[in-house]
Amino acid sequence: MASSFAPPKLANFILTERLGSGTYATVYKAYRKGDNREVVAVKVVGKKTLNKVSMENLLTEIEILKTVRHPHIVQLKDFQWDSENIYLILEWCSGGDLSRFIHSRRLLPERVARLFLQQIDFGFASYMSPWDEQSALRGSPLYMAPEMVCRRQYDSRVDLWSVGVILYETLFGRAPFASRSYAELEEKIRSDKPIELPAGARVSRNCRDLLLRLLDRDPDTRLTFTQFFSHPWVDLEHMPNAESLGKAKDLVLKAVQKDQEGDRSAALSLYCSSLEHFVPAIHYETDRLRKDALRQKVSQYVSRAEELKALVSADNSLCFEQFKSTRDILREMSRDQPRVLAALELASTAIAMEENGIEDHDTLALYQQSLGELLLVLAECLAAGELVPSSGRLIEERLLQFQGFPLSLSGLSQPNWLAEAQGRRRELLHGEIKSLMTRAEYLKEQMKMLETQKDVSMDREPLSESVRSSCCVQ
Repeated sequence: MASSFAPPKLANFILTERLGSGTYATVYKAYRKGDNREVVAVKVVGKKTLNKVSMENLLTEIEILKTVRHPHIVQLKDFQWDSENIYLILEWCSGGDLSRFIHSRRLLPERVARLFLQQIDFGFASYMSPWDEQSALRGSPLYMAPEMVCRRQYDSRVDLWSVGVILYETLFGRAPFASRSYAELEEKIRSDKPIELPAGARVSRNCRDLLLRLLDRDPDTRLTFTQFFSHPWVDLEHMPNAESLGKAKDLVLKAVQKDQEGDRSAALSLYCSSLEHFVPAIHYETDRLRKDALRQKVSQYVSRAEELKALVSADNSLCFEQFKSTRDILREMSRDQPRVLAALELASTAIAMEENGIEDHDTLALYQQSLGELLLVLAECLAAGELVPSSGRLIEERLLQFQGFPLSLSGLSQPNWLAEAQGRRRELLHGEIKSLMTRAEYLKEQMKMLETQKDVSMDREPLSESVRSSCCVQ
C-alpha cells in the first residue's frame, strides 16, 4: 500500500488529504495545477504491493473505466505511473462513500435503497461469463460470495451475491456477515446456515424475496441476472430515464380521456400508471425550472386521482355490500368443500383488514392466495360437470392482467375452461371471484397511489436529491 504518512508527488497535481485506503491502494483528494484548480481523487497503487493477480485486476479496472461514460459511475480521467506507484486520476465525488452514507443515517427506507440498486451497472459482469470460472480471491471479504472462499471456483454470479450484501447493508445498516474478527467472518462465510433478515425487519414481501434469493449460498439456486432485472422490487421499468416523461404523457392522455367518458375506475388506474412514470421523470430532469413545472403537474394529477379514488371507493362499497350476503350463502353451500371454505376465510380476513385501513402487501397477498385457491378448485372441476360460457374467459383475462398474481393459468387457456357441477354454487363462486378480483385490483391502485405520494414527497427531501445527483458506482 502507498505510504499513509505523506502524499506522493504527482506531475500537474497537488495531493492533499487522504480519503481512504484499501488492500493495495490509498486515495487522496487532489487539485490540478493551473488556473481552473479542478478537484479530483487520485488512487495511488504501490507497485511493490501488487502480485500477478492484483496487477491483472488493476489493468482490467483501467481498461474498463477508460471506456465507461455514465452519470452514476465514477469517471477515470487519466492515469500515470512512476518507479514506485501507479496513479488513477478519478472524478471527484464529494458525498463520501456508501458505507459512511448508510452509517450516518443508520437505516435507509426501501424507496431510497431502490435508488441505489437501480444505479448498479452490470456491464463489468460481461467480462466474466458463467462459464469463465476464476480461482483467485478478488474483492472485500464482507462482499464475497461464499463460493469464492469455500470452493475457490466462481463465476459472474458472485456479483449478484454482492448486490444482495449492498442492499442488506442499505436497509439494515450492516452487512450480513459483519464480524468483530477475521476468524468470526470466516466462520460465517463457511457456515451452511441460510441468511436471515434481522429480527423485526420491516420490509415488503418483494424486498424480502429479492434479498433472500440474492443471498442464497448456493450459486446454482441463486437468483439469475435475468430474474434480477425483471424482479418487481427492482422495478427497472420505472427507473428514471429519458423515456419516463414520454410514457407518462401517453398514459395521462388516456386517463383524461377515460375521465371525460365517465369511466372512473379505468381513469384512476391510468392516472396511477402515469404517475409511476411521472415521478421518475421528475428524478431524471436536471433543469430546476422544468423539474418544478413537472412537480406542479404531478400534484394536479395526484389531486384528481384522489378525487376519483373517493368516487370509485363509494361505487365499490355499494357493489361489495351486495356480494356480502351472497358470500354467506356460498359459504353455507360449500360446507362439503373444505378448500373453498378455507379460501373464503382468507378472503374474509383480507376484506376485514382492508376495511380496517390495512391497505398493504399483506392484505394483497391474502387476496391473491384466496383467488389462487378458488381458481384452482374451479379448474380441477373441468371434467366434473356443466361447462361455463364466456364469463370464464372474462375472469381469465382479468386474472392475467392482474400483475403479480402467483398462479400461472397458461395451461387453462382453452375456451370454456371453468367448470363447476352445481349451477347455483357455480354462479355464486364466479361472482365471488369477480368481486375479489375487483377488490384486489382496487387495493393495488390504492397502494400505487400511496407509493406515488411518498415518492413525490421524497423528491423534495435533501436526502433524496443527494442520492440521485451524487451517487456513483466506483
